[in-house]
Amino acid sequence: MGLTVILIIILILVVLSAIKILKEYERAVVFRLGRYNKVKGPGIFILWPGIDKMAKVSLRVIVMDVPPQDVITKDNISIKVNAVAYFRVFEPDKSILEVQDYLYATSQLSQTTLRSVLGEYELDDILGQREKINLRLQKIIDQSTDPWGIKVSAVDIKHVDIPQEMQRAIARQAEAERERRAKVIHATGELQAADKLNQAAKIISETPTGIQLRFLQTLSEVSTEKNSTTIFPVPIDLFIPLIKKLSEKG
Repeated sequence: MGLTVILIIILILVVLSAIKILKEYERAVVFRLGRYNKVKGPGIFILWPGIDKMAKVSLRVIVMDVPPQDVITKDNISIKVNAVAYFRVFEPDKSILEVQDYLYATSQLSQTTLRSVLGEYELDDILGQREKINLRLQKIIDQSTDPWGIKVSAVDIKHVDIPQEMQRAIARQAEAERERRAKVIHATGELQAADKLNQAAKIISETPTGIQLRFLQTLSEVSTEKNSTTIFPVPIDLFIPLIKKLSEKG
């Protein structure tokens, strides 16, 4: 009787230890006597001790920080670049059977891909075409990890560390570019002003009284200034009508 009770207790303990529960986002890759059996979960299932073994895999999106990498750009500039990769396991069996450690493998692949891809671009392209480079990185890493049952949804470059001397060179380049734009804008304004003055001169030359009206307008504008002394040249043409009248009376 005592032996039967002991056996029943042992059987209950074995059954209890065989019961496994997985969360909604977890899966268990089960091996029976060393051979792949099936993927189980979520919820409750039986895993017989000594016969079955499992490797637990999470199906949630994993955010992996890619450590800073030393990169030599196409124009031979040494920079440090880090990034972040977003991926998830969509086939748990492949993530266990096809690669030893899918997290470590994905991290190493992301690092090497980041170095090789950025080495094909010049520094200006890396700074100005991040979205394009991010898409290319995502596509390459996703294709490489597909046999492992992993889907890479996004890869984003976080920070580009540029040497101090290169930062100063970029600042000088930006300043020179701003000066160039300012000179172009100023020259364009001078050209447009000269064109308008040329048109105005042609219109005024067609009307002799227009010059006199413009002169009187200028006098009116000068008179509003609070100057103690104003020297203004008077065209002799203004006195021609008066001289003609005086000569006719004489």
